[in-house]
Amino acid sequence: MAGGSWWGGLGRGRRAVGQRAAHWAWRAVQRAGAITADTPAGARFAAFGPGSVLVFPSGAIFGEPWIEVGTDTVVGQHVSVSAGTVPGQELGPVPLLRIGDRCVIGRGTHIVAHESIVIGDDVFTGPYVYITDQNHSYADPDAPIGRQWPSNAPVSVGAGSWLGAGAIILPGTVIGRNVVVGAGSVVRGHVPDRCVVAGVPAKVIRAYVAGDGWLPMRADRRDRERLADAGPLPGTQLPDAQLSDTQLPDAQLRDAQLPDTQRVEGVPEPPHPVF
Repeated sequence: MAGGSWWGGLGRGRRAVGQRAAHWAWRAVQRAGAITADTPAGARFAAFGPGSVLVFPSGAIFGEPWIEVGTDTVVGQHVSVSAGTVPGQELGPVPLLRIGDRCVIGRGTHIVAHESIVIGDDVFTGPYVYITDQNHSYADPDAPIGRQWPSNAPVSVGAGSWLGAGAIILPGTVIGRNVVVGAGSVVRGHVPDRCVVAGVPAKVIRAYVAGDGWLPMRADRRDRERLADAGPLPGTQLPDAQLSDTQLPDAQLRDAQLPDTQRVEGVPEPPHPVF
C-alpha cells in the first residue's frame, strides 16, 4: 500500500489498539529515561536531591560533577543544563550551577554555566527561558566576535521568583526574591525584591510597597508621592540610591535599563542559600 494507507486500511479497533500501545511504550521510555537521584545518571551530579527529576527526553546535559540540584525539583523536557563549554572539561573544585529545592524549569529552557549560576528555592520558569553567565566579547572591532575570548559574570535568581516564557537572563544579573520577569524580557543588572520587570531591556513596571500593595511605576501623581514616601522596598539588597534610580517613576522614564553598578564584575552572592 502506498504512503500511510496501510494504517488507514486497519480497522478502527486495530488502530485504537496500536495508538494505545504506542502511547504506553512512549510513557515507558519516558520513565526509563528520566534522571533521578537513584539512577546512574543522577549519581554523576555534584548533588541530586530526593524527589527531583530531569524529565526525558532532555536537552544537552554535561558537566554534571559541577551541577547541584535540590530536592523535589522538576526539570522539564528538552531542557539543557550544562557546566563548562564541552563535556569532559575540568572545571575546578566547586560547583558552577546550583538549582534549589522545589523548582520547576520549563520545557526547552537552557541554563548554561561557566562561572556561577545560583537559582534559589521555589523558582519557576516558563518554557524556553535562557540563563547564562557568559557572553561574547567584541573589544576588537576587526576580529570576528565569535573568535574573541568570552567574558563571564555570576548570575543569581532569588527564591520564589517566576521567569516568564522566553525570558533571557544575561551575565551579571542579580534577581531578588519573589520577582516576576515578564515573558520575552531581556534582563541584565540588579533587580530588587518583590517587583515586576518586563521589556527589552527589562525595566521595573510594578513594585510592592508595604501598606499599599503592588503599585505601577507609571502611576498617577498621588501614587508617585506614596512611592516616594515609602522609601526602599523591604528586604532589597540594593542601596537606597540605586533603588531610587531603579524604581521611582521619574527615574524609570530616564533610565534605559536596570542599573549595572558592578559593571558585571564582583556580583555579590545572594543572602539565601540554595541548600
